[in-house]
Amino acid sequence: MKRYFFALLAIGLFSIITGHSQSLSADEVLENAIAFHDPNGNWANLNANLKVVMETPNRPERTSIIAVDFPNQEFTLDVEQADNSYTYKINGESCEITLNGSKDISGEDTEKFRLNCERGNFMKDYYTYLYGLPMKLKDPGTHLDPKVQKKTFKGKEYLVLNVTYDSEVGTDEWYFYFDPATYAMEVYQFYHDESKNDGEYILLEGLEEINGIKMPKTRAWYVNKDDKYLGTDTLEKI
Repeated sequence: MKRYFFALLAIGLFSIITGHSQSLSADEVLENAIAFHDPNGNWANLNANLKVVMETPNRPERTSIIAVDFPNQEFTLDVEQADNSYTYKINGESCEITLNGSKDISGEDTEKFRLNCERGNFMKDYYTYLYGLPMKLKDPGTHLDPKVQKKTFKGKEYLVLNVTYDSEVGTDEWYFYFDPATYAMEVYQFYHDESKNDGEYILLEGLEEINGIKMPKTRAWYVNKDDKYLGTDTLEKI
């Protein structure tokens, strides 16, 4: 009898949580998610160092040290992989690149390691976008579908926000999956063309607190079409 009672209680509590969540607008779900991940509003003035270790099948481990100083518009990326290292230092519009400690980089190495300022700014946007989620969903050029979707993904039920962007910001369509009880972001997914089921999904596990911001500890990347595993990156404090 006790077991039956507790089962009913659990179902009832879940119904209350999901029922309340379903009544929220997309803006309210986003605000709740931001309150979970960045309760003190620290993201906009972040000044911190991050370490990201990337593991991909059949490739050497890659370690990236990322330094961001938003108030001074500074971004530094130090990458080590196999026997090589390279650095991007971006300050506002200026960009400095070194390979194995030298600014004198041959054309062959420039092409081999894709060392150019366009790539450096892409990496800056990449890291600050993904580790700035869900706060970055309030950036200009971001369009949040007002309808909150309810989806089951990998056996768990989520509240899902659909996001598109102005063409100069990005052309992919994104879906962000939030736990209906805590509003923690646990999955995100993007498509270049959803009708083709292309693009990728990313599973988030654990949290690393950086300057009061709860960021995903690990991100595992997969292809939407066939669930092919692409790699995992792990965030560490420095």
